Amino acid sequence: MTAGTASERGMALRRLPLGYLVVAATLPLVLLIILGLVLLSRTSPTSPATVGSMAPDFSLADLDGNPIHLADLRGRPVIVNFWASWCGPCVEEFPLLRDAVAEHADDGLAVIGIVFDDRSEAARGFMRRNEATWAAAMDPGQRVADAYGILSVPETFFIGRDGTVVARQIGQFSAPSLDEKLAAILDEE
Repeated sequence: MTAGTASERGMALRRLPLGYLVVAATLPLVLLIILGLVLLSRTSPTSPATVGSMAPDFSLADLDGNPIHLADLRGRPVIVNFWASWCGPCVEEFPLLRDAVAEHADDGLAVIGIVFDDRSEAARGFMRRNEATWAAAMDPGQRVADAYGILSVPETFFIGRDGTVVARQIGQFSAPSLDEKLAAILDEE
């Protein structure tokens, strides 16, 4: 390509009507906005697992192949914790869950860990290293995560004895936050 040819093309571009240039400049932005709206419409704006609603029931197999049915825990306070072994905040909140399980065993507290976007081997190793005493289950196809409206981990649901969602923690919980939410599901008898 010669300098004259490039110069001629530049001149030809400047001869295009202003309307063409405006469309060419704004079309990518319009397409990005449309793509964003399509993606947002595919994600439900409200989760069926909202505070005050019945927790979506599920049946999964734990990491050892044993069945877990949320409905079987009706009458007990339940924590449903979505986590992954690669998630830093999940790792940090894990000891708090372990302590809560030990402290509230007499209250019937049940914890179910649902592994989100992780490998079963990694999850199993993590549970073993951290001496978990509760069941953790893989969620094939993220069916349960979708029912609960999970986009990322950690996310935790506190379910009362009657099966309703009493509290929801998006992101990592602190010890005071966990204690507050535990009190809400333990003291409702």
